[in-house]
Amino acid sequence: MTETGVQDAENYVTVGKFLEPVNAQMAKGMLESAGIECFLQGENANNMLALAFRVRLQVHRKDEAAARALLDSAGNEVGEADEFGE
Repeated sequence: MTETGVQDAENYVTVGKFLEPVNAQMAKGMLESAGIECFLQGENANNMLALAFRVRLQVHRKDEAAARALLDSAGNEVGEADEFGE
């Protein structure tokens, strides 16, 4: 990874980890609808070995508080993430 890539990675945080990729997609869609840029990490690995990997929902550090508030307010509607944060 280039030095720029390392710097970029440091600007993103995990706001949710999901066992089910569909729940991760719903949470991602909810954040995107609110104007929060986000992406899923490990979604394809989860499809291969679902119990071994969690899909991580990543947002820019500046959007972390807003993303967590939205996810908390949604609760079971997007499926409970097994952990929030790192």
